[in-house]
Amino acid sequence: MSPLAPELRWLAYACVIGFVHLAVQATTMTLRQGIGWNVGARDGAPRPEGALDGRAARALRNFLETFPLFAALALALVAAGRSGGAGAHGAALYVWARAAYVPIYLLGVPVLRTVVYGVSIAGLLAMLGALLA
Repeated sequence: MSPLAPELRWLAYACVIGFVHLAVQATTMTLRQGIGWNVGARDGAPRPEGALDGRAARALRNFLETFPLFAALALALVAAGRSGGAGAHGAALYVWARAAYVPIYLLGVPVLRTVVYGVSIAGLLAMLGALLA
C-alpha cells in the first residue's frame, strides 16, 4: 500500500475540523433552543441567537466558505502529481489555522480571529501557487 499524499492527510484532518464545527454549532444551538426544539420539526422561528451560538454558527459558515476551495486544491495537487512541497505546507497551514479559528471565534477574540483567517487564506494561496507552478 502506498503512503497517503500529505494533502490528502490534511484533507482528512480538515474534515475532522468540519465535524467539530458541526458538533459545536449543534450543541450551542441546542443549549439555546432546548432539546425539544432540536428533536422536533423546528417549525416556527427559533429564538434569537445568543453570543455563543451565533459565533458557532458564523464560524461554521466561514469554514464552509473556504473548505471547498481547500478540498479542490488538495485533490488537484494530488491528481496533477504535484503533491508535497509548498502545496503540502500550504495545506498544513490551512488546517492548523482553521483548527485555531474555532476556539478563537467562540471566545470572541476579534483581531486575532482575522489574523488566523488570513493565515488560512495564505495556506490556500500557497496550495494554488504550487498547483500553478
